[in-house]
Amino acid sequence: MYTGKNIFVQQRDNGVVELVFDVQDSTVNIFNDQTISDLSEALTAIESAPHIQGLLVRSAKDSFIAGADIKEFGPIFTQGPEKVEALLNRSNSNFNRLEALDFPVVVAINGFALGGGCEVALACDYRIASSKARIGLPEVRLGIMPGWGGSVRLPRIAGIETAVEWIVTAKDQQAGAALKSGVIDGVVDSDQLDASACKVLQQCIEGKLNYRARRQQKQEPLKHNQTELTMSFTTCKAMVEAQAGRHFPAPLTAVMAMEKSAKMIRDDALKVEAEAFIQLTQTPVASALVGIFLNDQLVVKKAKSLAKLSNKPLNKSAVLGAGIMGGGIAYQSAYKGIPIKMKDINQSGVDLGLSEAKKLLIKQVEKGRLSINDMGDTLNRIEPTLHYDGFTDVNIVVEAVVENSKVKQSVLSELENYVTADTVITSNTSTISIDHLAKALQRPENFCGMHFFNPVPAMPLVEIIRGSKTSDSTIAATVAYANAMGKKAIVVRDCPGFLVNRVVFPYFIGFSMLVRDGADFQYVDKVMERWGWPMGPAYLLDVVGLDTGVHAESVMAQGFPKRMQRDFTSAADIMFKAGRLGQKNGKGFYQYEMDKKGRLQKRTTEESYELIKPHISVAQTFTEEQIIARMMIPMATELARCLEEGVVASPAEADMALIYGLGFPLFRGGLFRWLDHLGIDKFCKMVEPYKALGSLYKVTSGMERLCQSNGQYYPVEEV
Repeated sequence: MYTGKNIFVQQRDNGVVELVFDVQDSTVNIFNDQTISDLSEALTAIESAPHIQGLLVRSAKDSFIAGADIKEFGPIFTQGPEKVEALLNRSNSNFNRLEALDFPVVVAINGFALGGGCEVALACDYRIASSKARIGLPEVRLGIMPGWGGSVRLPRIAGIETAVEWIVTAKDQQAGAALKSGVIDGVVDSDQLDASACKVLQQCIEGKLNYRARRQQKQEPLKHNQTELTMSFTTCKAMVEAQAGRHFPAPLTAVMAMEKSAKMIRDDALKVEAEAFIQLTQTPVASALVGIFLNDQLVVKKAKSLAKLSNKPLNKSAVLGAGIMGGGIAYQSAYKGIPIKMKDINQSGVDLGLSEAKKLLIKQVEKGRLSINDMGDTLNRIEPTLHYDGFTDVNIVVEAVVENSKVKQSVLSELENYVTADTVITSNTSTISIDHLAKALQRPENFCGMHFFNPVPAMPLVEIIRGSKTSDSTIAATVAYANAMGKKAIVVRDCPGFLVNRVVFPYFIGFSMLVRDGADFQYVDKVMERWGWPMGPAYLLDVVGLDTGVHAESVMAQGFPKRMQRDFTSAADIMFKAGRLGQKNGKGFYQYEMDKKGRLQKRTTEESYELIKPHISVAQTFTEEQIIARMMIPMATELARCLEEGVVASPAEADMALIYGLGFPLFRGGLFRWLDHLGIDKFCKMVEPYKALGSLYKVTSGMERLCQSNGQYYPVEEV
């Protein structure tokens, strides 16, 4: 009946027609411009065809529809409200036409039905899903909300509470949960999906199921009275506002749109939804979150491409140095199905590593993500040892001993005698030069950095550090291992601190200089947390460990003496010398105590202020703008240097490294995207008053060129 590029329509038995999504040159179905055009043409063919009794909507792929093509639609947001409205109108017209056909429509949902995929399913009369299906509306993750009828149809199908929960949490739901919520009407095994959907369709055709009543319900106002609506939405808004916070407007905007349109018919409600959607697309938050989505895709695609170049198997791995970090690495490898040896020189270290792995696995069992049997199988993939026996069977080794170059070189040199000539050796160093460590090796081409972030299971980033003698095959194999562990691998060039630590220590230096100049460290923390960081610099140093911070800062100072060498005693130095190590011993800038639930809580302590006081000339009050400038300028200029020096390949990878590794505020989209939103000319003006503070407060030559050309880090259409 119809054949487009991404959709075809064909007749089945008994007057049933099927509309099939099958996007060309893609493993998944997506709503791109071509799919929208095809759907319009397919509906025209269906509307004009005689003797149709019912329509089955399905996918020809392993999954239904993954959502909209953000690569294509994201740039439309930058073209203004009219372009966005035109995009909305095209899909809403299609979905309304689907909902208005003269015969019943049943959708068979296999795999993912997300975003637009969920919304087209909501426009159908009945929804039958396979037991492996997942359905949801994840739009708020992009700083927007459902715009193709999701916030209109869902509350009319499943109620206000379900609609609010699905939309504001942006979580995709398992088929069973969706059935319980009333969003879908049946769950069957995958091999029964087509037959079951057709059976439901036949029941509609025979009048056994009243599909027209369902349509009517979706087109009418909600049935609640005004008092019920007010109470329900007041509760929802309070909850959403508290959870989403002031930096993420999409969840609350979506709820307010649902409230505003609750007593409207469908077409009027769709106009309210469209207005709210368009408003959100014009915010910097949407631009930032869409940018993160696209950057993440770039990082993942690049890592997959690199991994494909590896010709080395991943049958077995090893970690040297157990303890918390080694145990975390062993857990992550074993959890993802890769057997791993965990070696330490002391039984106490092995015991600590195993204890860490067990603790992490118990958490997974408690959350229902693992069974007891799965936990046992995972633990069996971790082989604790005090010796190098069997290391000839290992494909890749992660050295994770103490952060001391002499110790690491000694261990690496020893290790090389017990592995094969093609075994990849990596170091989990956080600051020490890979080229320096490679001097201890006979085969430096097999060696690179593999920097995990603590805690290993929670932090997505792994920096893969290429030394000057590292081979391409070594990088490929290491990236493949990081991918297999479920991590986000970003390849960077060797230098002190690599990328993330090289950038974060100027930020800490900015903090040290503020405290030296009389700023209250608690106020600095509050300002930077309001700016969007998950924790302020003093709190972060306590979490990292002040001993670790002081040691790493000394390494960075040696590596970049002109910018990072201090001529004063920092607040972190003072705490460390006083034996205050942060959370690890319960006292740092703050005091730490366990609450009744066993969670570590920070408390203010006057001891910190008394220790710092002799090293401050005069206490001063700084504005929020001054604190933000003095904290962020050093980080921004250092990241720009990394890009200009080729330490990191692109602004996108640099931004994602800070997001994955440091928790850079998501709603700002990354440091380079923040600079683009701010405007490089405004940033250069921001720097001017602080040049006397040193070279960390001077823009780079690349920044100057951008300023002169009125340029930016990302192409205009992506910002």
